[in-house]
Amino acid sequence: MNGTPRVLNRVLVLIFGAVVAAAGVFMVLLAAVPAVGAWWATWAPSASLEAGRGFASTWIPGTHVSWLWILAMALLACLILLMVWWMAKQGTGRRDLVAWSAPGTEHGSAESGEAPGRVAIAASTVDQALRNALAYRRDLLGTSVAAVEFEGRIALRLRVVARQGADPQEIAREVERIVTGMDLLLGHECPVLLHIASGTRARFSRAERVR
Repeated sequence: MNGTPRVLNRVLVLIFGAVVAAAGVFMVLLAAVPAVGAWWATWAPSASLEAGRGFASTWIPGTHVSWLWILAMALLACLILLMVWWMAKQGTGRRDLVAWSAPGTEHGSAESGEAPGRVAIAASTVDQALRNALAYRRDLLGTSVAAVEFEGRIALRLRVVARQGADPQEIAREVERIVTGMDLLLGHECPVLLHIASGTRARFSRAERVR
């Protein structure tokens, strides 16, 4: 529920894994299969000589520099820019504000006689409010809230870690009740994605009977 390119990440991981696996298999074959080692010992020197002749035949006039090296550097620069773009796209979509209003904007306007100003609800405020509201529950080990942009709207992503044996339906009802009250208090309805998890922390925490 953010701007992370998950499909692209999976494709890149698949391609990288396939290349690494192919290189590993080839190295094992070189070390374990004599026929492959003999073929490599015959092919590698001739391939190196052919590559040297190819670079020598592509020198730029008046220089001893091959245009193939310039092409390789340009491709490397493009690859670096693509990697920077890819890293910048990771985890995007988070927002610091859940809602805001200002006079004369599409988000709200001041009534007659009110002083002009801007009201903003920070994501950290909602995070602390939901954490405090759920802190009394003995069947929850942790809570985290993040404001993200989803389909042009600001939404809340609420993740709770439940103890083993906790009732997810009861947790969902409690979260719905708290979020409804928060919407009434803040005067702003915000979509909420609830993720109930039970991981390693839940398995190794102190055992308690959930009532």
